[in-house]
Amino acid sequence: MSANIETLLFPTPLSDTSGLPLRVQLRERVLAAIGSGLLGPGDRLPTMRALAVHLRVDLNTVQRAYAELERLGAIQTFRARGSFVSDMPPPPDEERRAADIRDLAASTIARCQALGLEPEAVLQAMRDLLSLPNP
Repeated sequence: MSANIETLLFPTPLSDTSGLPLRVQLRERVLAAIGSGLLGPGDRLPTMRALAVHLRVDLNTVQRAYAELERLGAIQTFRARGSFVSDMPPPPDEERRAADIRDLAASTIARCQALGLEPEAVLQAMRDLLSLPNP
């Protein structure tokens, strides 16, 4: 992993105008990095302080995002050692999964409205993308 992981994970700043709280944007970017393979099991995350400085956000924002990632089972934090991507994905919890889907849908709708986009058009674009063959 690169010495400047903050820049790899967050090449662009978080958006104050997206309609999503900064901690949610941060959490989602880390989850996307894990899902895409940019971060793999055992990879070390930036320190909370270094990430707060890089993103120019309050340290509490990063702490809350990391705490949510830990509750989801995506990362593990060890005192005096740091935070690392979990070796194994969290076991599926159908109730939690349904809540996550609702939360993602609600945040997507809020972001659409903040950007002046029609949620139905975004839904159709998602359906179109899902019907494409995998490369």
